[in-house]
Amino acid sequence: MGDTELLRQVMENLIGNAWKFTAKASAPQIRVGQLQTAGPEAATYFVRDNGAGFEMLYVGKLFGTFERLHSPEEFSGSGIGLATSQRIISCHGGRIWAESAVGQGATFFFSLPGCPKSPGLMDAAR
Repeated sequence: MGDTELLRQVMENLIGNAWKFTAKASAPQIRVGQLQTAGPEAATYFVRDNGAGFEMLYVGKLFGTFERLHSPEEFSGSGIGLATSQRIISCHGGRIWAESAVGQGATFFFSLPGCPKSPGLMDAAR
């Protein structure tokens, strides 16, 4: 449950990043889905890609305003999308996090309290 427009912005940011960072992949893939979690009425959603990825050593910088893990020459962007997404999810009482490995893509997760669980996994391929 949440503000439709704000949560749409989160999805646009996460899918847009996945699209951008798979641009150089030979067989790009983006998956969007929901994990079944063992929490009280909570759902965890994810956006996963097989793009450039990043070193987990720098995961703490991901959600900072104007923080970038790749050079502007390598991948364009302003460095505010993930910071904005984190703020939106936090304002909804949820959390957002990421897992990645260089050259193996990234997965961004977010959970929102009070969201009903879906009966199955939803996937979409690029």
